Amino acid sequence: MYAFSVNGNPITYSGEDKKLLRFIREDLNLTGTKDGCSEGACGTCTVLVDGKKMKACTIPLSRLEGKAVTTIEGLSKREADVYAYCFAEAGAVQCGYCTPGMIISAKSLLDVNLNPTLEDVKKAIHGNICRCTGYKKIEEAILESATFFRENREVPDVEEEPKIDKRYRRVDAQPKALGKGMYADDIRIEGMLSIGISTG
Repeated sequence: MYAFSVNGNPITYSGEDKKLLRFIREDLNLTGTKDGCSEGACGTCTVLVDGKKMKACTIPLSRLEGKAVTTIEGLSKREADVYAYCFAEAGAVQCGYCTPGMIISAKSLLDVNLNPTLEDVKKAIHGNICRCTGYKKIEEAILESATFFRENREVPDVEEEPKIDKRYRRVDAQPKALGKGMYADDIRIEGMLSIGISTG
């Protein structure tokens, strides 16, 4: 039996010793943490364990006894508002698949350092692979998030009348940033079956 917490909720689990990624996605239905490789290579499934960033696809439940896990769904409202706004405004969300993991890595830094350098940001997201956006805009979004937290800035209300001569955020940027974008592996239908195929 394993006892730990996820996003502040106590968990007691007596099943097989599976990987944390499988557990939070399949047992808890927290699909904001994405599965990019299942091999610890891409960082898409980054979560915090006792405040330290870790790849959920590499951690067995047996290593979590007494520990606290935080996923993208565990952000406070303030954190969610700031990160979603800054990532959207910077243009740091395209497909959005890696973004929740990037934000959790950003949180691991900003929780302890609200005045980071660019090098600090680069180090914090080292091991998180972005497949389409590139890192410059992601780094800018993290630095801007730090400014919002440090200066206690209010997140602006950005609803405006669209105009041809004005740049706008992607309409799906904020939900994707917070792991709410739906991809094929996130779909849950009552009675749905899944099959695992081994290539080895």
